[in-house]
Amino acid sequence: MQTMPAHAAHHDDREIETLEEFDATVAARGTLAGHRVQAVDLTDRTRELLGTDTAGAVFLGCAMREEAAAKIRTDGALVFPPVPDLPFDPYRGHVYAPDELFESLADGYEATPDARAYAWFQRTKADRDIYASMLRAVHDDSVSDALDELLSGARVVGVMGGHAMARGTEEYAGAARLGRELARAGLTVATGGGPGAMEAANLGAYAAPFGDEMLTESLELLAKAPHFTPSITQWATAAFEIRGRWPQGGRSVGIPTWFYGHEPPNAFATHIAKYFANATREDGLLARSNAGVVFLPGAAGTVQEIFDNATPNYYESRGEPTPMVLVDRAHWTEKLPTWPLLRSLARGRSMEARIALVERIEEAPQALKRLGG
Repeated sequence: MQTMPAHAAHHDDREIETLEEFDATVAARGTLAGHRVQAVDLTDRTRELLGTDTAGAVFLGCAMREEAAAKIRTDGALVFPPVPDLPFDPYRGHVYAPDELFESLADGYEATPDARAYAWFQRTKADRDIYASMLRAVHDDSVSDALDELLSGARVVGVMGGHAMARGTEEYAGAARLGRELARAGLTVATGGGPGAMEAANLGAYAAPFGDEMLTESLELLAKAPHFTPSITQWATAAFEIRGRWPQGGRSVGIPTWFYGHEPPNAFATHIAKYFANATREDGLLARSNAGVVFLPGAAGTVQEIFDNATPNYYESRGEPTPMVLVDRAHWTEKLPTWPLLRSLARGRSMEARIALVERIEEAPQALKRLGG
């Protein structure tokens, strides 16, 4: 049903991101020379490290015993040790899972790694510490690398829309059905990873493998905690209850940011690529939506995304223009008249055949298909 590969191919077979890969490489090649080992706990692999050539290797955030570290440095390897007392791993080899970001939710959202990372960000961004900004940059680069590996070969469709869309509304239900239909068509749904329209689309993709009644029931249950204010804890707990009742839902991606730290990530995206830098996150989300983007009604953020997406389509800087579907005629022609400007920009260019405005959310999948040829 879904095209996101279970274990996407690495860009580079010299990258080692798990203990299994480490053991397999040592066994098969007998050398780690020139390899990149990323966020693997090597505390129990001292014998292997002492007995294997590691010339030119790079160890990023790998825990290891001091004698092993001394030996591989002598070999000429570079060792970037783990950073103590950080609420996140800057060298991580994989994107996040909801369970990881929301660990300790039972003790309240403030106790979760997600909330703690935001608190650290708030604290360090004010004091302009070069070390903290370097850690954020390394983290975001690691997340981008992991996201590329995850989405290798997938047909990704972005669903953009505002965080204000409340659970229990017809708009939310429509966005969820959209996510479900796109996922059932074999596309990987990617959103900004937050609440509102973003959560709804990720929920729809999660619901894709189940019978239609699962989504109906889920929407009813979620309506009891309609918004992430006043309590993120209640809002997130409702989502995890649904995941508990219907485990192993469909895969989708959320790409949120700690820049908007008051906005929690949603728990229905099975893979979460969370960034400190909002600009990196915005650009990365749109650049990876290779099968097009659906824009649901939103405010300033969504308007910005429309033109962030239109610019490379206009100049064809990422190759052929990708489909853009705007939903809700009155919203995009009267309330925020983005559509007339987009159409004027597209006139006479190859992107003209790749943009559409539809009235109802139900028309979006068909429009995407038509524009994608």
